[in-house]
Amino acid sequence: MSDKNTSIINPLTLIAAGAGLLLLSRKVWQPRLKLDGQVALITGGSRGLGLAMAEEFARRGARVAVCARDERELERARAILSERGAQVLALQCDLTDRSQVLRMVKQVTERFGRIDILVNNAGIISVGPLQTLTVEDFETSMDNIYWAAFNATMAVLPQMLERKNGRIVNISSIGGLVSVPHLLTYASAKFAVEGFSEGLHAELAKEGIKVTTVAPGLLRTGSHVNTTVKGEKHQAEYTWFTLLDALPLTSISARRAARQIVEAARRGQSHLVISVQAQLLARFHGLFPGLTGGILGLVNRFLPSGEGAGTASHIGKESETPITQSFLTALGQRAVHTYNENGK
Repeated sequence: MSDKNTSIINPLTLIAAGAGLLLLSRKVWQPRLKLDGQVALITGGSRGLGLAMAEEFARRGARVAVCARDERELERARAILSERGAQVLALQCDLTDRSQVLRMVKQVTERFGRIDILVNNAGIISVGPLQTLTVEDFETSMDNIYWAAFNATMAVLPQMLERKNGRIVNISSIGGLVSVPHLLTYASAKFAVEGFSEGLHAELAKEGIKVTTVAPGLLRTGSHVNTTVKGEKHQAEYTWFTLLDALPLTSISARRAARQIVEAARRGQSHLVISVQAQLLARFHGLFPGLTGGILGLVNRFLPSGEGAGTASHIGKESETPITQSFLTALGQRAVHTYNENGK
């Protein structure tokens, strides 16, 4: 190469390298939100991942409000958080009822003065083949996952817009990126949360509000005992789901996930996929969507059939088998008690 060409390329290379370093430094050195004294509202915060996140926010100095439907669960969660030194407010609220959501947000604001961080975590999960599902199953999932997140966001957003500041964290799922067999109602609602959350991120950036979309893989929260299982083959359905939800090779702990989520909220990170397994699945699906669909179709052949299974619903704890109560699920059983999932 001639000296003339070298003299042209070198300045361009330096400029490009400098710009890259500048962008990287902005990403790496982006100021993180100090949580001491901040107010975090966590929906579905009485048990499972919600309770784990409430503990983590409180551990870092945030004042915490949790809401859920069940008063007894809320009281146990309030006691757990208070024992660990948290400033906590626990409120009963049906997030599918917008008037209740507005009242709950008003109560939190009156108690703490404002809401700095909203974590949309509330939801339900149901497992079963397509033949066992009804229109009502899809509506229930949408109400308790998508509309719950929408209602809470719209109730908190006005005060964040007024301050030109705030954090919104939407807990989606790997099921909101890749729809897997026997989780169709859940995946449909989580895909809606993904779209809503990513759109919010784009539209609210200029308002000083950071939106984080979180897509966890399988977590050991203990929530499997409260999962809705569809069809007469509910014990077989519950067995495979519980094993995947409890084994260390396929799932990670709720506490570890909570730490990652809180840190992502502090950074204002736009998207977080939790667990190596979930990250690999999301990337593989992104590169090879057709192949992923074919593989999942094969997986479905090994899952319980929906033929003649009916549409009856069962709760996970009603579907226990010797396998789901064996040493194989010991970590999941421990999580049931740690994260207030056992109803006691």
